[in-house]
Amino acid sequence: MKKTQLLMLLLLSAICIQSCKKDVTTSASTISDKILSANINGTAWNPDTVSAAITYNSATKTKTFTVVGTATQQRVSISVAVPNSINTAGFPFATYKVDATNNVQLVYSYQTLLGGSYDPVGTVDPGSGSVITTAIDSVKKVITGTYSFTSKQVNKDQNGNIISINVQQILSGTFTNLPYTFVSN
Repeated sequence: MKKTQLLMLLLLSAICIQSCKKDVTTSASTISDKILSANINGTAWNPDTVSAAITYNSATKTKTFTVVGTATQQRVSISVAVPNSINTAGFPFATYKVDATNNVQLVYSYQTLLGGSYDPVGTVDPGSGSVITTAIDSVKKVITGTYSFTSKQVNKDQNGNIISINVQQILSGTFTNLPYTFVSN
């Protein structure tokens, strides 16, 4: 009888301990395990090919971070230039907004013919996009951050009258531990 009671007590204890484990939850920030992703016009987008680089131009003392991701006839290109930089493999943490300086360029392109060129779909007006760098490991050469932008294409008739406006929204973009090359010239 005591063995049965002891066995029941152990079994009950095991059940209680098991039920005390914390539930695993997924954070909203873990949108994708991809190194580059976005939501393009309401659809999740993860490129098949990604390339990234940080380039230091010693003549202009400008450091430029570039990323190009391509998938399903869509391409996203990011370029952020930081003037008055130093020659290191890192990149400053900051929020970079599209403005009149052209230091931040965000481009959404589409390939209309398979195997053809990627043509930009509209332009990103000042205030319509940003890139935020949040982490970098200049030894492992990986960078993390976010981006989003709206590209607008105004279509006009032969008299210059607006006939339509196409808007492309590239939102919730992330680059996570994105490997990059460092080039100094």
